[in-house]
Amino acid sequence: MTDDNNSQQLDRADTRVRHDEGISGAIREFIDRTRSGDLGMLPVLAGLVLISVVFTSLNPVFLAPINLANLLFDASAVGFIALGIIFVLLLGEIDLSVGSMSGLASAMIGVLWVKTGLPLPLAILGALAAGAFVGLFFGLLRNRFDMPSFVATLAGLLTLLGFQLYILGPTGSINLPFTSPLVRFGQLLIMPAWLSYTLAILPGLLLIYGGIVAAKRRNEANLSSTNLSVTVFKAVIITAVLVFAVYYLEKGRGVPWMFAIFTLVVVCAEYALTRTKWGRSMFAIGGNAEAARRSGINVDSIRMSAFVLCSTFAALGGVFSSARLASASIQAGTGDVNLNAIAAAVIGGTSLFGGRGSAWSALLGVLVIMAISNGLTLLNLSSSLRFMITGGVLAFAVIVDSIARRSRASHGRA
Repeated sequence: MTDDNNSQQLDRADTRVRHDEGISGAIREFIDRTRSGDLGMLPVLAGLVLISVVFTSLNPVFLAPINLANLLFDASAVGFIALGIIFVLLLGEIDLSVGSMSGLASAMIGVLWVKTGLPLPLAILGALAAGAFVGLFFGLLRNRFDMPSFVATLAGLLTLLGFQLYILGPTGSINLPFTSPLVRFGQLLIMPAWLSYTLAILPGLLLIYGGIVAAKRRNEANLSSTNLSVTVFKAVIITAVLVFAVYYLEKGRGVPWMFAIFTLVVVCAEYALTRTKWGRSMFAIGGNAEAARRSGINVDSIRMSAFVLCSTFAALGGVFSSARLASASIQAGTGDVNLNAIAAAVIGGTSLFGGRGSAWSALLGVLVIMAISNGLTLLNLSSSLRFMITGGVLAFAVIVDSIARRSRASHGRA
């Protein structure tokens, strides 16, 4: 009887400790993680704030609602390419052909839809299928012949670029109908205000619901759980930020459908990476491929799926790019597309060393990249400066990642 009373007293004391932690405990835990090198998305959020302050001081138009809506339109195409890059980076691999793949997909839309008269949905499916096939080929080269992904995709970059030039023909450009649904989607379509506000409130509600369900399950298993006040606090902050963002954008054009769909795909990708066996296998292989293989993970199939997803998302980015530009030309996918996509993934927080990252990296990273590009365009600065500044930001992001990686290792969090 005495033992039972002691056990109940200990349980009540443990419960009191958990509830006393609350928001202050969560803040202390966040500070401890940051000091140990687990920076999460803090650097990219700080970078976004800094970029906004600098460009707004130089040109107030930067934060104008209409300009931000245009920025979100432009970010969607590159964002899909960056999202695909994240899958291969998590494995410690790389795909240098994503820009050329997006350009080829854009060219295929023009040729299949405009020139041959194929229905638009079938033309889009054809472009996506081509991306999946290219990714399958890269995965085969990596798994079957152990060819480094750097070399395989570099060869693919040149091959896909040549194929893009070949199918476009001597004109080198195909204009898409301005009145078509695809072009209207890429340039004009905005979400209704009521739907934008609903979607802004939804994440906070889902966070609270998930926190309640998780706390209930852990309490039933007699395990410690996060104080509900912490979950509510996070939900309130997230909801306030999203609602204000929608309110501010509605003062101009509103939230583009392109960006809404991109965000939805990011949410689905994040769920797949964090809540499925496939996603956990991705992180395990990126951390230590041989250990993952010994634990029973099919490394080859996971690696194959990552390359297929990467090239498919690159093709989808090409489709969005053609919708945004209302054309398919030899310029699509060239220039700084590769740099921007890879830089967005790394700047957003995905490690080049593999094993660390999230789908949110594509969303936040592409906002940083496009904010820099947009701000420099507003200042009428040359593209040479844009290349140098973007390269400097990428180098700084890799340095931060390397320092944080060593810090995590020294604190036992690697």
